[in-house]
Amino acid sequence: MDIFAQQLVNGLVLGSVYALVALGYTLVYGIMELINFAHGEITMMGAMIALAVIGALFGVAPDLPGVVIVVAGLLVAIPSCMLLGYSIERVAYRPLRHAPRLAPLITAIGLSIVLQNVAMLVWGKQYIAFPTALLPQGRHEFLGASITDVQVVILILTVAIMAGLVTLVNRTRLGRAMRATAQAPAVAQLMGVNVNAVISATFVIGSALAAVAGVMVSANYGQAHYYMGFLLGLKAFSAAVLGGIGNLAGAMLGGILLGIIEALGAGYIGDLTSGFLGSNYQDIFAFMVLILVLTLKPSGLLGSKSVERA
Repeated sequence: MDIFAQQLVNGLVLGSVYALVALGYTLVYGIMELINFAHGEITMMGAMIALAVIGALFGVAPDLPGVVIVVAGLLVAIPSCMLLGYSIERVAYRPLRHAPRLAPLITAIGLSIVLQNVAMLVWGKQYIAFPTALLPQGRHEFLGASITDVQVVILILTVAIMAGLVTLVNRTRLGRAMRATAQAPAVAQLMGVNVNAVISATFVIGSALAAVAGVMVSANYGQAHYYMGFLLGLKAFSAAVLGGIGNLAGAMLGGILLGIIEALGAGYIGDLTSGFLGSNYQDIFAFMVLILVLTLKPSGLLGSKSVERA
């Protein structure tokens, strides 16, 4: 087995998840210039809700095809997270839209802690296992790397979602309204754009992406936990910043790069320094590269210098 190819595949899968979550961060920031630090916890809630539904269906009707049970979990998790995202924007962020920027930032951190504790109270502190019997068990060899059916599904689904999001933003009426609101909210409102509805729709779309990413993570690793959203959200935010926050292509590129860097760092540098640095320290490599890139190009790889909006 080719170690480089294997780590590259692992990095692409991991980076795909980072990219999906990063898109939620960059959508909200592009329109509101707000860092929604509760976004990682929405990803966690999507995973926990989906696993609760999947576990219940598997216990009641174990003869149902695995794909039906997993899709049912997704179909409950996605609208639940969309409703959660809408509620967060409507209740927590909208009243603070004209407040000093520190106020919504502190609110976002507080919401993150609240959602973590709600999940802990509902599902407990223990890890929740994903019923692996429901997942396809195939494994394939590709260019010297081993890739599972689950990883193939993750990659295909990520590409499809990203293509759909780009089409929505660039080709639809809602997308035009989102771009207009991002450029000049006051002018967009004068031109008949319902800015409040556009911002709510942005939170809803980002939350749907987070729910899918949460199910992907739990399916790939076989478990979910009430605290899983914290580090995942932090890395996804770092991916958005790395690529250029506010830029859709930048969020995708940043997520993929961060996943590959993390996988290669854990696979090579971790092995060379076994006993000092290992896979448990894989987060170091990604954040070191992030610091380096932002030192050389503070706006990110595809970002442009920010201009103060009117």
